[in-house]
Amino acid sequence: MSLLGEDILTEEGEFVINIGPQHPSTHGVLHLKVWLDGETIKKVQPHLGYIHRSIEKMSESLSYRNFIYATSRMDYLSAHINNQACALTVEKGLQIEAPPRAQVIRILMAELTRLSSHQLWWGCTGLDLGAVTPFFYAFREREAVLAIMEETCGARLTQNYSVPGGVMYDIHPNFQNRVKDVLKQIKSKFTEYDEILSGNVIFEQRTKGVGYLSAEDAISFGCTGPTARGSGVSCDIRKWFPYDGYEKVEFEEILGTGGDCYARYMVRMAEMKQSVYIIEQLIDNIPEGDFQAKTKMVLKLPKGEFYQRVETARGELGVYIVSDGAASPYRIKYRSPNFSNLSALEHMATGAKIGDLVAIMATIDLVIPDVDR
Repeated sequence: MSLLGEDILTEEGEFVINIGPQHPSTHGVLHLKVWLDGETIKKVQPHLGYIHRSIEKMSESLSYRNFIYATSRMDYLSAHINNQACALTVEKGLQIEAPPRAQVIRILMAELTRLSSHQLWWGCTGLDLGAVTPFFYAFREREAVLAIMEETCGARLTQNYSVPGGVMYDIHPNFQNRVKDVLKQIKSKFTEYDEILSGNVIFEQRTKGVGYLSAEDAISFGCTGPTARGSGVSCDIRKWFPYDGYEKVEFEEILGTGGDCYARYMVRMAEMKQSVYIIEQLIDNIPEGDFQAKTKMVLKLPKGEFYQRVETARGELGVYIVSDGAASPYRIKYRSPNFSNLSALEHMATGAKIGDLVAIMATIDLVIPDVDR
Protein backbone atom coordinates (compact mmCIF):
# COMPACT_ATOMS: atom_id res chain seq x y z
CA MET A 1 0.00 0.00 0.00
CA SER A 2 1.50 3.35 -0.97
CA LEU A 3 0.65 7.02 -0.83
CA LEU A 4 2.40 9.53 -3.10
CA GLY A 5 5.02 6.94 -3.92
CA GLU A 6 5.86 6.18 -0.28
CA ASP A 7 4.87 3.23 1.84
CA ILE A 8 2.36 4.28 4.50
CA LEU A 9 3.93 1.88 6.98
CA THR A 10 7.71 2.13 6.95
CA GLU A 11 9.55 1.02 10.06
CA GLU A 12 7.63 -0.97 12.63
CA GLY A 13 5.26 1.37 14.43
CA GLU A 14 6.03 4.28 12.06
CA PHE A 15 3.17 5.79 10.10
CA VAL A 16 3.32 8.39 7.31
CA ILE A 17 0.36 10.70 6.82
CA ASN A 18 -0.28 13.63 4.49
CA ILE A 19 -1.77 16.82 5.91
CA GLY A 20 -3.11 18.73 2.95
CA PRO A 21 -2.99 19.85 0.26
CA GLN A 22 -6.40 21.43 0.51
CA HIS A 23 -7.89 24.86 0.95
CA PRO A 24 -11.47 26.06 0.38
CA SER A 25 -10.39 28.67 -2.15
CA THR A 26 -6.99 27.24 -3.21
CA HIS A 27 -4.97 30.36 -2.38
CA GLY A 28 -3.00 29.02 0.56
CA VAL A 29 -2.26 25.41 -0.20
CA LEU A 30 0.38 23.69 1.94
CA HIS A 31 1.15 19.98 1.97
CA LEU A 32 2.91 18.48 4.98
CA LYS A 33 4.22 14.93 4.98
CA VAL A 34 4.43 13.76 8.57
CA TRP A 35 6.18 10.68 9.96
CA LEU A 36 4.56 9.48 13.20
CA ASP A 37 5.36 7.01 15.93
CA GLY A 38 1.91 6.63 17.43
CA GLU A 39 0.90 10.29 17.88
CA THR A 40 4.48 11.51 18.27
CA ILE A 41 6.00 13.39 15.33
CA LYS A 42 9.32 12.01 14.10
CA LYS A 43 9.70 14.14 10.99
CA VAL A 44 7.83 16.86 9.06
CA GLN A 45 8.49 17.59 5.40
CA PRO A 46 6.72 20.56 3.76
CA HIS A 47 5.91 20.17 0.06
CA LEU A 48 5.54 23.49 -1.75
CA GLY A 49 4.63 24.61 -5.23
CA TYR A 50 0.84 24.33 -5.27
CA ILE A 51 0.35 28.06 -5.75
CA HIS A 52 3.61 29.10 -7.42
CA ARG A 53 2.88 31.98 -9.79
CA SER A 54 6.39 33.19 -10.62
CA ILE A 55 5.75 36.62 -9.15
CA GLU A 56 9.43 37.56 -9.21
CA LYS A 57 9.78 36.77 -12.92
CA MET A 58 6.46 38.50 -13.67
CA SER A 59 7.72 41.60 -11.86
CA GLU A 60 10.69 41.79 -14.23
CA SER A 61 8.34 42.24 -17.19
CA LEU A 62 6.42 45.09 -15.57
CA SER A 63 7.28 48.76 -15.18
CA TYR A 64 8.57 50.26 -11.95
CA ARG A 65 5.07 51.53 -11.29
CA ASN A 66 3.22 48.32 -12.05
CA PHE A 67 5.39 45.60 -10.50
CA ILE A 68 4.61 46.92 -7.02
CA TYR A 69 1.10 45.51 -7.03
CA ALA A 70 2.09 41.95 -7.87
CA THR A 71 3.36 41.78 -4.28
CA SER A 72 -0.16 42.30 -2.94
CA ARG A 73 -0.73 38.67 -3.89
CA MET A 74 2.17 37.31 -1.82
CA ASP A 75 1.35 37.94 1.84
CA TYR A 76 -2.09 39.30 1.03
CA LEU A 77 -2.70 40.08 4.73
CA SER A 78 0.21 42.55 4.58
CA ALA A 79 -0.53 43.83 1.07
CA HIS A 80 -0.12 47.52 1.85
CA ILE A 81 3.20 46.94 3.63
CA ASN A 82 4.45 44.81 0.71
CA ASN A 83 3.59 47.63 -1.71
CA GLN A 84 5.23 50.14 0.61
CA ALA A 85 8.47 48.13 0.54
CA CYS A 86 8.54 48.12 -3.27
CA ALA A 87 7.77 51.83 -3.50
CA LEU A 88 10.57 52.58 -1.02
CA THR A 89 13.03 50.53 -3.07
CA VAL A 90 12.16 52.45 -6.23
CA GLU A 91 12.43 55.72 -4.32
CA LYS A 92 15.87 54.70 -3.10
CA GLY A 93 16.94 54.13 -6.70
CA LEU A 94 15.49 57.44 -7.85
CA GLN A 95 16.95 59.22 -4.79
CA ILE A 96 13.62 60.78 -3.91
CA GLU A 97 11.57 60.75 -0.73
CA ALA A 98 7.83 60.75 -0.19
CA PRO A 99 6.43 64.00 1.26
CA PRO A 100 5.87 64.06 5.05
CA ARG A 101 2.10 63.75 4.58
CA ALA A 102 2.51 60.64 2.45
CA GLN A 103 4.91 59.07 4.95
CA VAL A 104 2.46 59.49 7.82
CA ILE A 105 -0.41 58.12 5.73
CA ARG A 106 1.74 55.10 4.81
CA ILE A 107 2.49 54.40 8.47
CA LEU A 108 -1.18 54.75 9.44
CA MET A 109 -2.23 52.35 6.71
CA ALA A 110 0.59 49.95 7.58
CA GLU A 111 -0.43 49.76 11.23
CA LEU A 112 -4.09 49.36 10.31
CA THR A 113 -2.95 46.52 8.04
CA ARG A 114 -1.00 44.97 10.93
CA LEU A 115 -4.05 45.23 13.17
CA SER A 116 -6.37 43.59 10.64
CA SER A 117 -3.83 40.83 10.01
CA HIS A 118 -3.31 40.08 13.70
CA GLN A 119 -7.07 40.08 14.27
CA LEU A 120 -7.54 37.47 11.56
CA TRP A 121 -4.64 35.47 13.02
CA TRP A 122 -6.19 35.61 16.51
CA GLY A 123 -9.54 34.36 15.29
CA CYS A 124 -8.00 31.60 13.16
CA THR A 125 -5.69 30.46 15.98
CA GLY A 126 -8.70 29.95 18.23
CA LEU A 127 -10.52 28.17 15.42
CA ASP A 128 -7.54 25.88 14.72
CA LEU A 129 -7.49 24.82 18.37
CA GLY A 130 -11.20 24.18 18.63
CA ALA A 131 -12.62 27.53 19.77
CA VAL A 132 -15.14 28.82 17.21
CA THR A 133 -16.25 31.99 19.01
CA PRO A 134 -12.98 34.02 18.67
CA PHE A 135 -13.26 33.85 14.89
CA PHE A 136 -16.50 35.84 14.92
CA TYR A 137 -15.25 38.28 17.54
CA ALA A 138 -12.06 38.94 15.57
CA PHE A 139 -13.95 39.66 12.36
CA ARG A 140 -16.12 42.21 14.16
CA GLU A 141 -13.12 44.56 14.56
CA ARG A 142 -11.38 43.45 11.38
CA GLU A 143 -14.38 44.40 9.26
CA ALA A 144 -14.34 47.90 10.74
CA VAL A 145 -10.68 48.28 9.75
CA LEU A 146 -11.26 46.95 6.23
CA ALA A 147 -14.14 49.40 5.76
CA ILE A 148 -11.64 52.23 6.33
CA MET A 149 -9.31 50.68 3.75
CA GLU A 150 -12.13 50.49 1.22
CA GLU A 151 -13.22 54.08 1.80
CA THR A 152 -9.62 55.31 1.51
CA CYS A 153 -8.52 53.58 -1.69
CA GLY A 154 -11.39 51.44 -2.96
CA ALA A 155 -10.03 48.05 -1.88
CA ARG A 156 -10.33 46.07 1.33
CA LEU A 157 -7.51 43.54 1.09
CA THR A 158 -5.11 44.23 -1.79
CA GLN A 159 -5.07 48.01 -1.50
CA ASN A 160 -2.60 48.98 -4.28
CA TYR A 161 -2.23 52.32 -2.49
CA SER A 162 1.51 53.06 -2.35
CA VAL A 163 3.20 54.53 -5.40
CA PRO A 164 6.79 55.69 -5.98
CA GLY A 165 6.84 59.07 -4.30
CA GLY A 166 3.91 58.65 -1.91
CA VAL A 167 0.36 57.32 -2.06
CA MET A 168 -2.05 57.10 -4.96
CA TYR A 169 -4.83 59.24 -3.43
CA ASP A 170 -5.21 61.55 -0.49
CA ILE A 171 -7.09 60.24 2.52
CA HIS A 172 -10.89 60.42 2.68
CA PRO A 173 -12.23 63.50 4.53
CA ASN A 174 -13.77 61.16 7.09
CA PHE A 175 -10.60 59.09 7.53
CA GLN A 176 -9.47 60.51 10.86
CA ASN A 177 -12.86 60.26 12.55
CA ARG A 178 -13.39 56.68 11.40
CA VAL A 179 -9.93 55.62 12.52
CA LYS A 180 -10.51 57.12 15.98
CA ASP A 181 -13.83 55.28 16.25
CA VAL A 182 -12.22 51.98 15.27
CA LEU A 183 -9.35 52.46 17.75
CA LYS A 184 -11.86 53.11 20.51
CA GLN A 185 -13.71 49.92 19.55
CA ILE A 186 -10.54 47.80 19.39
CA LYS A 187 -9.14 49.07 22.70
CA SER A 188 -12.38 48.21 24.46
CA LYS A 189 -12.12 44.60 23.24
CA PHE A 190 -8.56 43.68 24.31
CA THR A 191 -9.80 42.53 27.74
CA GLU A 192 -12.47 40.50 25.99
CA TYR A 193 -9.85 38.82 23.80
CA ASP A 194 -7.87 37.81 26.88
CA GLU A 195 -10.93 36.50 28.70
CA ILE A 196 -12.03 34.41 25.74
CA LEU A 197 -8.71 32.90 24.69
CA SER A 198 -5.50 34.18 26.32
CA GLY A 199 -6.44 33.04 29.82
CA ASN A 200 -8.41 29.98 28.77
CA VAL A 201 -6.98 26.97 30.60
CA ILE A 202 -7.43 24.64 27.61
CA PHE A 203 -5.74 27.11 25.29
CA GLU A 204 -2.84 27.51 27.72
CA GLN A 205 -2.39 23.74 27.94
CA ARG A 206 -2.36 23.49 24.14
CA THR A 207 0.26 26.24 23.69
CA LYS A 208 2.53 26.51 26.75
CA GLY A 209 5.71 24.47 26.39
CA VAL A 210 4.69 23.48 22.83
CA GLY A 211 6.78 24.21 19.73
CA TYR A 212 9.86 25.50 21.54
CA LEU A 213 12.28 27.56 19.47
CA SER A 214 15.40 28.95 21.12
CA ALA A 215 16.79 32.37 20.21
CA GLU A 216 19.85 30.74 18.66
CA ASP A 217 17.73 28.44 16.50
CA ALA A 218 15.43 31.28 15.47
CA ILE A 219 18.45 33.21 14.21
CA SER A 220 19.90 30.09 12.54
CA PHE A 221 16.69 29.44 10.60
CA GLY A 222 16.39 33.10 9.60
CA CYS A 223 13.11 33.57 11.45
CA THR A 224 11.83 37.11 11.84
CA GLY A 225 8.73 38.88 13.10
CA PRO A 226 6.71 37.56 16.06
CA THR A 227 8.04 34.05 15.41
CA ALA A 228 11.57 35.23 16.30
CA ARG A 229 10.54 37.84 18.86
CA GLY A 230 8.65 35.15 20.80
CA SER A 231 12.09 33.63 21.37
CA GLY A 232 13.57 36.92 22.54
CA VAL A 233 15.26 37.91 19.25
CA SER A 234 15.20 41.67 18.65
CA CYS A 235 14.52 42.05 14.93
CA ASP A 236 11.82 44.68 14.38
CA ILE A 237 12.84 46.47 11.18
CA ARG A 238 10.85 49.53 12.26
CA LYS A 239 13.34 49.90 15.14
CA TRP A 240 16.57 48.64 13.55
CA PHE A 241 16.21 50.21 10.09
CA PRO A 242 13.38 52.77 10.36
CA TYR A 243 11.67 53.91 7.18
CA ASP A 244 8.98 56.45 6.27
CA GLY A 245 9.41 58.20 9.63
CA TYR A 246 9.06 55.30 12.06
CA GLU A 247 11.99 56.80 13.97
CA LYS A 248 9.72 59.73 14.90
CA VAL A 249 7.07 57.66 16.71
CA GLU A 250 7.29 55.97 20.07
CA PHE A 251 6.51 52.28 20.39
CA GLU A 252 7.90 49.23 22.11
CA GLU A 253 9.42 46.23 20.38
CA ILE A 254 7.63 43.30 22.01
CA LEU A 255 9.94 40.43 22.98
CA GLY A 256 8.90 37.12 24.51
CA THR A 257 11.05 34.81 26.58
CA GLY A 258 9.26 31.46 26.43
CA GLY A 259 10.05 30.58 22.82
CA ASP A 260 6.88 28.45 22.69
CA CYS A 261 3.50 28.82 21.03
CA TYR A 262 2.11 30.83 23.93
CA ALA A 263 5.02 33.29 23.79
CA ARG A 264 4.48 33.86 20.08
CA TYR A 265 0.77 34.31 20.77
CA MET A 266 1.36 36.91 23.49
CA VAL A 267 3.83 38.84 21.29
CA ARG A 268 1.15 39.35 18.65
CA MET A 269 -1.47 40.30 21.22
CA ALA A 270 0.87 42.98 22.61
CA GLU A 271 1.81 44.13 19.10
CA MET A 272 -1.82 45.01 18.43
CA LYS A 273 -1.71 47.42 21.36
CA GLN A 274 1.52 48.96 20.03
CA SER A 275 -0.07 49.46 16.59
CA VAL A 276 -2.96 51.28 18.28
CA TYR A 277 -0.43 53.43 20.16
CA ILE A 278 1.42 54.34 16.94
CA ILE A 279 -1.81 55.31 15.18
CA GLU A 280 -2.93 57.41 18.14
CA GLN A 281 0.28 59.45 17.93
CA LEU A 282 -0.18 60.22 14.25
CA ILE A 283 -3.90 60.43 13.55
CA ASP A 284 -4.22 64.06 14.73
CA ASN A 285 -0.78 65.03 13.42
CA ILE A 286 -1.02 64.32 9.69
CA PRO A 287 1.05 67.05 8.00
CA GLU A 288 -0.49 69.28 5.38
CA GLY A 289 0.92 69.31 1.87
CA ASP A 290 1.27 66.93 -1.05
CA PHE A 291 0.46 63.25 -0.74
CA GLN A 292 2.74 62.37 -3.65
CA ALA A 293 6.08 63.67 -4.92
CA LYS A 294 6.33 64.68 -8.55
CA THR A 295 7.85 61.93 -10.70
CA LYS A 296 8.13 61.19 -14.39
CA MET A 297 5.47 59.08 -16.08
CA VAL A 298 8.05 56.47 -17.12
CA LEU A 299 10.43 55.65 -14.32
CA LYS A 300 13.95 54.39 -15.00
CA LEU A 301 16.31 53.51 -12.18
CA PRO A 302 20.03 54.08 -12.71
CA LYS A 303 22.16 51.00 -13.21
CA GLY A 304 22.88 49.33 -9.91
CA GLU A 305 21.46 47.27 -7.06
CA PHE A 306 18.90 48.53 -4.54
CA TYR A 307 17.54 46.88 -1.41
CA GLN A 308 14.85 47.83 1.07
CA ARG A 309 13.46 45.96 4.07
CA VAL A 310 10.25 46.52 6.01
CA GLU A 311 8.40 44.90 8.92
CA THR A 312 5.26 43.12 7.74
CA ALA A 313 2.78 41.45 10.07
CA ARG A 314 4.84 38.25 9.82
CA GLY A 315 8.37 39.61 9.80
CA GLU A 316 11.04 41.02 7.52
CA LEU A 317 10.25 41.49 3.85
CA GLY A 318 13.23 42.45 1.70
CA VAL A 319 12.97 43.77 -1.86
CA TYR A 320 16.11 43.46 -4.00
CA ILE A 321 16.21 45.15 -7.41
CA VAL A 322 18.94 44.95 -10.02
CA SER A 323 18.57 47.69 -12.62
CA ASP A 324 20.20 47.91 -16.03
CA GLY A 325 18.83 51.40 -16.64
CA ALA A 326 15.71 50.26 -18.50
CA ALA A 327 12.06 50.96 -17.65
CA SER A 328 11.64 47.51 -16.07
CA PRO A 329 13.75 45.76 -13.43
CA TYR A 330 16.48 43.50 -14.77
CA ARG A 331 16.15 41.25 -11.73
CA ILE A 332 13.89 41.20 -8.67
CA LYS A 333 14.17 39.03 -5.59
CA TYR A 334 11.86 39.06 -2.59
CA ARG A 335 13.09 37.91 0.80
CA SER A 336 9.79 36.79 2.32
CA PRO A 337 9.30 36.21 6.07
CA ASN A 338 7.00 33.22 5.69
CA PHE A 339 9.53 31.10 3.78
CA SER A 340 12.15 31.42 6.50
CA ASN A 341 9.65 30.98 9.32
CA LEU A 342 8.31 27.79 7.72
CA SER A 343 11.83 26.35 7.63
CA ALA A 344 11.77 26.10 11.43
CA LEU A 345 8.55 24.06 11.50
CA GLU A 346 10.17 20.62 11.58
CA HIS A 347 12.57 21.68 14.32
CA MET A 348 9.69 22.92 16.48
CA ALA A 349 7.41 19.97 15.79
CA THR A 350 9.77 16.98 16.11
CA GLY A 351 8.96 15.11 19.31
CA ALA A 352 5.60 16.85 19.70
CA LYS A 353 2.17 15.28 19.26
CA ILE A 354 0.21 15.46 16.03
CA GLY A 355 -2.29 17.81 17.71
CA ASP A 356 0.58 20.14 18.65
CA LEU A 357 1.48 20.57 14.98
CA VAL A 358 -1.72 22.55 14.47
CA ALA A 359 -0.89 24.89 17.36
CA ILE A 360 2.66 25.40 16.08
CA MET A 361 1.50 26.28 12.57
CA ALA A 362 -1.14 28.63 13.96
CA THR A 363 1.39 30.61 15.99
CA ILE A 364 3.85 30.83 13.09
CA ASP A 365 0.97 32.49 11.20
CA LEU A 366 1.83 31.21 7.74
CA VAL A 367 0.51 32.80 4.55
CA ILE A 368 1.45 30.30 1.87
CA PRO A 369 1.49 32.52 -1.28
CA ASP A 370 4.32 34.40 0.45
CA VAL A 371 6.23 31.10 0.56
CA ASP A 372 5.26 29.99 -2.95
CA ARG A 373 6.16 33.06 -4.99
